[in-house]
Amino acid sequence: MSTVQLRRPPSLAEAHQVPRRSREFRPRLRAAAGRYGPVLLTYGVLKLAGFAVFMYLLDAAGDFRKKNPRFGGGEHPWDVLASWDGWWYQQIAAHGYDPALKPVPGATGMITLEGNSAAFFPLYPALMRLVSECTGLGLYGAGLTVSVLASFAAALGVHAVTARLGGHRAGLVAAGLWAVWPASGTEWSGYSESLYTALAAWACHAVMTRRWLTAGLLTCAAGLCRPTAVALVAALAVAAVLSLRRRADGVRRPLAAVAIAPLGLFGYLGWVNWRMGDLNGYSKLQDGAWGHKFDWGVHSFNVLTSIPVGHFDYLFAMPFEDVIGLCVVLMVPVLTVLLMRLRPPAVLVVYTVLSYLMVMTTQQYFGNVSRYLLPLFPLFIPLALAMRRLRWPSVTTVLGTAALASGSYAGYVLFVLGVP
Repeated sequence: MSTVQLRRPPSLAEAHQVPRRSREFRPRLRAAAGRYGPVLLTYGVLKLAGFAVFMYLLDAAGDFRKKNPRFGGGEHPWDVLASWDGWWYQQIAAHGYDPALKPVPGATGMITLEGNSAAFFPLYPALMRLVSECTGLGLYGAGLTVSVLASFAAALGVHAVTARLGGHRAGLVAAGLWAVWPASGTEWSGYSESLYTALAAWACHAVMTRRWLTAGLLTCAAGLCRPTAVALVAALAVAAVLSLRRRADGVRRPLAAVAIAPLGLFGYLGWVNWRMGDLNGYSKLQDGAWGHKFDWGVHSFNVLTSIPVGHFDYLFAMPFEDVIGLCVVLMVPVLTVLLMRLRPPAVLVVYTVLSYLMVMTTQQYFGNVSRYLLPLFPLFIPLALAMRRLRWPSVTTVLGTAALASGSYAGYVLFVLGVP
C-alpha cells in the first residue's frame, strides 16, 4: 500500500525567505552602484565629450565624403569608425577566415603579399558576430556595441588596479585618463583596443588579488585579441614564478595559470601557420602585406632622429600622426620610471615594459604607435596618484579640457590624417 506524505505548511520564516534574500541583495546593489557608478559616469562623460568633438570635426571638415568607405570615409561622419581595420573585422565577422600567402607583383617589379583577414585576431569579430545574431544589429552596430561596452569594462578594470595602489580617488582619475589618452578615439570604434585593454586590466587585477585561474583565462582570451598579448603572458609567468618562490599560493594554481595563459595566442598563430602551410606564415603575411616586421628598432630609430629635425622622408611617414606618436613614445619611459618608483606588483611593470619594447622594435606605421600603446594602462597610475591630491574642480578642468581636445589629437588625426 502506498503512503501519501502530507507537506506541512511553510513556516513564517520560510514564507519570507525570498523577500529577505531580496532585501539582502539590494544593499549590495546599492553599494556596487555607489562604488562603480562614479567610475562609469566619469569615463562616460569624458568620453562622450571627446566623441562629440570628433564627430563635429568630421562633419565640419567634410573629409569623410572624399574617401572610400573602406579607407576613412563614408556617407556619414560616423562611418569612419568602422573603416581601415574596422572594415577587416567586419569581413571576418561576415565571412570568416581564409588564411593564405598570395604573391602580388608590384608596379616596380617587387612582389608583395596580398593582405587577408588572417592578420586580425578572432575574439573581437567573433563577439561582433554573436551580438549581431542575438540582437539583430548589423555588424557595424554590433561592433560598436562590443567596443563601447568593453571600454566601460576597461575603465572599471583600470580603476580597480589603480585603487589597490592609491585608493578610490586615484582610480577615478585613472579611469578618466583612459578616456582622454592619445588614440582613445579607437575606444568607441570598430577596433579591438577596448576589448584587449579590458582583458589585460582585469587579468592584472586577478594576479594582484591572487586569483590565478581567472588571470590565466583572461590572459588566454587576450591572446585571441591581439598579438601583443605575449607581453601579458610573460608578465603573468613572471608573477607566477615570484609567487612560487614565496610559496604564497601553493604550486598548482600558479602553474595552471601559466599553462592556460598562452593557449589563445599560440593556438591562433599555430592554426594560421598550419592553414598557410608555413611555420612562419603569420609573420610573413604581416611583413609582406602590411610592412610590419621585427627589426630590432631600426625603423623607430630612423623616425626618432628624423622628426626632431623636420624630416619626414622615412618609411610610412604621416606628419601629423607621427608627431603625436613621437610625444607618446618619449612619454612612456618617463611614466614607466615614475611607475617603478611606486614599487607596484611585478605583473604591471613587466606588462608595460615588454609591451613598449614590442612596439618599438617593430617596423610599422609609426603614427599608429599611439594606438598600439593605448593598452598600457599602468602608465596612468603615477599620474592618477599625483592628480588625486588636486581638488575636484582642478581635476575636472584638466580632464575636461583634455577630453574636448581629444576629439582632435585622439580621434580626427588618427582616423583622417593617418592610418589607424
